[in-house]
Amino acid sequence: MLTWKLSYLIMENNVKYNCLIVDDEPPAREVLKRYIAQLPMLHLAGECSNALQAAAMLKSEHIDILFLDIQMPQLSGLELIGALINPPKIILTTAFGQYAVKAFELEVTDYLLKPVSFERFLKAAMKALPDQDSAQQAPVKKGAADFSSPAFLYFRADRKMIKVQLDEIQYVESLKDYVKIHTTRGTVITKLTMASLEAMLPVAAFLRVHRSYLVASDKIDSYTPDEVYISAREIPIGAKYQMQVLAALNCVNR
Repeated sequence: MLTWKLSYLIMENNVKYNCLIVDDEPPAREVLKRYIAQLPMLHLAGECSNALQAAAMLKSEHIDILFLDIQMPQLSGLELIGALINPPKIILTTAFGQYAVKAFELEVTDYLLKPVSFERFLKAAMKALPDQDSAQQAPVKKGAADFSSPAFLYFRADRKMIKVQLDEIQYVESLKDYVKIHTTRGTVITKLTMASLEAMLPVAAFLRVHRSYLVASDKIDSYTPDEVYISAREIPIGAKYQMQVLAALNCVNR
C-alpha cells in the first residue's frame, strides 16, 4: 500500500502539499527539511522556531501538513493544536514519549520520536497525504497527476538534487549508508539506505534480489537460480530472497 501510494503521488505534474516545520531546535528543523526535499510531492512552505510564529503563519498561508515539536517556549505544540479551529494534518516530532496518549486524543496523524529516521518520516508523510481512492474522486486541478507521464524521484548528489526517471533505473547497489543507482544514463550515488529507497519505489516494478541489490524487473536480460544479468552485469541472488525472486520471474527450480 505504501509503495503504491507513493508511486501514485510522485507522478509528473502532481499537486504539491505545503509543509510547515515548527521546532525551536535548528538541527531538528534541518533534518525535516532534508527529508521533505527528498519527496517531490512535498513543498516546504516555511519553518518557525516557536508556536506563536506558527499560529500567525497558519492564518496567512495554506498548510497541508504541520510537523510540530511539543516542548517549546511560550506555547507548547499541544497547546497550539488546542487553539487551532481548522488544523492541517499534524505530525508531532518530539524527543519525549510521554505525550503520545494526549497527542492521539487530539487526533494527530502521527507521533515521531527523535532522532527521526527517514523510513519513519516517510511512513508518517504517507499517512498525512490523501489516499488513492480519495485522490481519484477529487476534482481535477491544474497540476493533478497524469498517469501517462513518467514517474521520477529527486536524489541529493554532488550538492544538488538530481532527477531520476524510474523507468531508466536498471538496478541499485547498496554502499553501506549510501546507494548507487545505476540507470541507462549513468549512475547516481546518494546518502540513503536501501530500505528507504525500496519503500519509495513501486513494488510491481522493482525486485529485491539480495541484501545489497535491488533490480528493475523489466531490465533483467537473463537469470539462473543464483544470478540475474542486466546489461552484462552479473548480480547475485541472495539465499534469503531466492524463492521470492524465482517465483516473481516465473522460474520453477526443480
